Amino acid sequence: MDQLQTITELGNELGLTPRAIRFYESKGLITPARIGVNRVYGYRDRARLKLILRAKRLGFSLNDIAEYLDLYRGNAQQLAQQELLVAKVTKRIAELEQQKIDLNITLDELYQIQRQALEYLQEGDRTSAGEAPVG
Repeated sequence: MDQLQTITELGNELGLTPRAIRFYESKGLITPARIGVNRVYGYRDRARLKLILRAKRLGFSLNDIAEYLDLYRGNAQQLAQQELLVAKVTKRIAELEQQKIDLNITLDELYQIQRQALEYLQEGDRTSAGEAPVG
């Protein structure tokens, strides 16, 4: 039997608050056992939480994560799970590539505005020093 942890112990291990762990439980992403009124978490819960945290860090929605985790239950060979994973990861890569393009465009615009503002300030410094404006 695997080692059981309390909600506090699991939270400390994974850097989560008990409230966050209960949130994932309320969404059906983890299903801890109970001893009396206390939740206890085993290897499966710990592994699922690690997967949830990784997927969130990579930008997947809770619905995507739930869909992926649900496939663990129904497919011993995990073929459907791997197919879904490939589809979701491919989609996420495309979204991030587009964000990278958009970010580069925005940065280029901001650099241009910054250059123009600095040139304006330099011209203002020359004018206040008694020099004739350039251009």
